[in-house]
Amino acid sequence: MIIRACALLFLSSLLLAGGCSDGPKTTGMKVYRHSLNGSPTSLDPAQSATIYANHVVVNIYDTLYSYKYLARPYQIKPNLAAAMPDVSEDGLTYTIRIKKGVEFTDDPAFPDGKGRELTAADFVYSLKRHFDPKTRSQGSWFWSGRIKGMADWKQAGSDYDKEVEGLKALDRYTIRIILNKPFPQLVHTLAQGYSAIVPHEAVNYYGREFSVRPVGSGPFRLQTFDSVRAVLVRNPKYRKEPIDLAYEGYDEAIHGKFGIEKIEGRAPPLVDRLEIHFIQESLSRWNSFTKGDEIQYAGIPKELLDDVLARKQPNVLLKPEYAQRFFMTSGIETGFVHTDFNMADPEIGYNKDKRREEMNHALRCAIRYAFNWHERNKRFYNDMGVIFPGIIPPVVPEYDPDGPKDSLEYSPEKGKKLLEEAGWTADKLPTLTYGGVAQVDTRQIFEQYRGWLTKIGYPKEKIVFDSYASFGDFNKAVKQAKIKIVGMGWGLDYPDAENTLQLFYGPNGSPGSNNANFNDPEYNRLYEQSAVMQPSPERTKLYRRMNQIVLDSCVTISGLSRQEILLWHKNVVSYPDRSIVGGFHLKYVDIEEAGK
Repeated sequence: MIIRACALLFLSSLLLAGGCSDGPKTTGMKVYRHSLNGSPTSLDPAQSATIYANHVVVNIYDTLYSYKYLARPYQIKPNLAAAMPDVSEDGLTYTIRIKKGVEFTDDPAFPDGKGRELTAADFVYSLKRHFDPKTRSQGSWFWSGRIKGMADWKQAGSDYDKEVEGLKALDRYTIRIILNKPFPQLVHTLAQGYSAIVPHEAVNYYGREFSVRPVGSGPFRLQTFDSVRAVLVRNPKYRKEPIDLAYEGYDEAIHGKFGIEKIEGRAPPLVDRLEIHFIQESLSRWNSFTKGDEIQYAGIPKELLDDVLARKQPNVLLKPEYAQRFFMTSGIETGFVHTDFNMADPEIGYNKDKRREEMNHALRCAIRYAFNWHERNKRFYNDMGVIFPGIIPPVVPEYDPDGPKDSLEYSPEKGKKLLEEAGWTADKLPTLTYGGVAQVDTRQIFEQYRGWLTKIGYPKEKIVFDSYASFGDFNKAVKQAKIKIVGMGWGLDYPDAENTLQLFYGPNGSPGSNNANFNDPEYNRLYEQSAVMQPSPERTKLYRRMNQIVLDSCVTISGLSRQEILLWHKNVVSYPDRSIVGGFHLKYVDIEEAGK
């Protein structure tokens, strides 16, 4: 990993990311400086479990499919694939043809340093990596139990020279996937950073360093990467594919004011250098953004919303002095925030002693009664979030606006009574570890949470903050099931409630996406039944029943979908997006030259 000198300076409150001079090397170049409120710890697609990693991964690597730049609701499209897949009538066999002549970027991992052509075999290899225990994949849950013969391949020792019946390269440019049972969301999974295609030469050449030495065929290649920023530069070998705005979902009424029509017919990427700055503190990010010559994209710190906005509801409006300088878009996020209990921890979840397990259930429900969603929304989300019961957020069609609201009830009295009836006393209550990143906002969220719990009689000294230096470190601890109570945000990978329901499917337990390690037989059965179904009223009914099981089990405190407000400089031609595979829009960003 390359550590730049300015990374040390960033730790000082006197300097900001972006404060390091770029020097002559950027003279005459189009440079776009993006920003994120967290940083990735690995750029290996198999480890791209966060929105921060995805922003980098999908711009260095290729995926078979992607999403149209501007279309909302989101629409899937071919990327490396030459077309949408041919699917058999029973929904089990997918035949996918990829584009010819696509090459990996030049790198020392290849003979003579020259990147070779990407083939169907590279996709097969990349997907197999998720089921090789040595990879320690965080994305295998996407395809676990779905691809015919993959489990047997893993059980037999993960020999890459051995074929998997359901995953084959039929020829140099044709992939065939055979499923054990229908999986309607398969194509969406092939647009995720997890499915990015890597060359075996780079994995073997760099070994452990492959996580910070990515070699792909995407629009950019990595120049430097550290805890402060990732610097990507144009990949000169990237295929030339002119932009068709009508195909990408361009709507003059929505996109016309952003100057996006100017990129019609041009081939991405449109900038020479893409910098992604990792700035955790929102005020630091805002200061860098408003300086004018540092980062060019940011959100508004909650402390400054009243200073920056002329109106919050019903439609967000900037004050004139900011509207003159910045473009803005806003809307409810495609995801939600929630707080999960780690059911793998016998002190609060499953327990061999059934009486204790019953007490643990009462404990979780009592804690939920102590949680005040309206105060959380007011204090941290400026009363702009949408509160809803359970794990089916408002952005998906299966959301039930008339669903049960009792799980959102704030009643310390009921919580205290529930603890007493279950036999809990102050001395018996377990110590609760609440995990999070060591930053101001997270600490404030914890202190609010701890204050609520004292109102149901929980001893303050038994509620402990377990801090981590970065989101990557925190997420690693979560995947190892080390944290008792997990506050987390989830952005949908694809626009289907199945993507949130899988968060509580038993086989997806740590290190998979099921951070709660919830494992309920009825829930698992209903998930497996619904997972093979196309959208229908029957499937929606099953989805909502699963949502109720999660609520009845008191396994999570949920949820709230945040209002996203995104700002960018007016010399930036863009329609930014943090939702659904964050970062896929960056190859379409352009910078206007002064005076034009």
